[in-house]
Amino acid sequence: MTALGFLSYIIGIHNVTYERADGLVKQVGFLWAANWTLDFMVFLPLFFFFVIELLAFWKSDGRKKLLAPSDQVDSDDAWMRNVDASSYTYWSVFLICLLFAGLFQWIGVSLIPLMKGGGNYAIDWGKIAIVRPEVISVPATVVFTGLAYLYMCLVFYLFLAGLILLYTVVHDLWKIESELKKRPDADRQHQLNETGLTVMRGVFRCTVLGVLVAIWMKVQSSYLASSGENIVAWLVGDMSSMFQGRNHMSTGFRYRMPTHYSSLLIVFSTCFVFIYGSIRLDVRSRFRAPLCKMSAVVALLVVCYLLIDAFTGFSTLLAVTVLLALYGLIDPGFGRWRASELGSDQSVS
Repeated sequence: MTALGFLSYIIGIHNVTYERADGLVKQVGFLWAANWTLDFMVFLPLFFFFVIELLAFWKSDGRKKLLAPSDQVDSDDAWMRNVDASSYTYWSVFLICLLFAGLFQWIGVSLIPLMKGGGNYAIDWGKIAIVRPEVISVPATVVFTGLAYLYMCLVFYLFLAGLILLYTVVHDLWKIESELKKRPDADRQHQLNETGLTVMRGVFRCTVLGVLVAIWMKVQSSYLASSGENIVAWLVGDMSSMFQGRNHMSTGFRYRMPTHYSSLLIVFSTCFVFIYGSIRLDVRSRFRAPLCKMSAVVALLVVCYLLIDAFTGFSTLLAVTVLLALYGLIDPGFGRWRASELGSDQSVS
């Protein structure tokens, strides 16, 4: 992503404007695109970090503590068999990302409009050559967008692979829990509760980041069709309009927005893992308070996503939701809770 940023600076599309048909001068530079800068440089790296952290915990600590001593030796092999069981899923996701999120989307959204000089898509950094050929040529734009879409599809493959791994961790823990219920053990049950909570905290963090990725994809897409001069001014203007009682709803053009559909797919995929974990691990009966708080934050994020650009002042809801989500990344349990919720005499933060 840093290399793409430098390349956009070299070819001159990092900070570029164009005059729309209604006379509005709009900022469409690559470094102004929130779905590229925030998502690929902040939220997705954090997502990968938390996935790796949870995997490291599960493989080296969490899984082995729940197994009998005789089974701990083969723990890594058993885990790898669980991962290998999803090999066809990984390949399917890889092909879908490469062909649809990468090749077909690049051809339909970028290449064809550049070659034919139109299409019912909003002008952005990938199509600026259509209206401002003096800034960048069409061949240079084709090469740059090709690299960008290739990078994007590979990163989103890793993102979906991370979700599959989270699902595998939850499913593996559920199977171990089912075996432990056949031979009740107070100490083992307490360890199971702590492990389940740790897994759900990791899944919650990844869910928050996944929905944040989708939110900024939709925000950027909505901005391109809005009457804002740049994305920051558009969000600030919407927020001030609510307090001043003015109607600041979008008065821009109507464009095809494929990002709306891809971001919705990300929301569904991400929330599915969180819901699956909540149901499979039966966490509601064991630590209801932290789970209710996590679920409330996830629900608020989804509502915020759905209401982007739907009413005047949506940016206020967006700001509050993002701040709450960022706090949830730091403290997924939102404070300390009673030890009785974990079935222990010691509190867990």
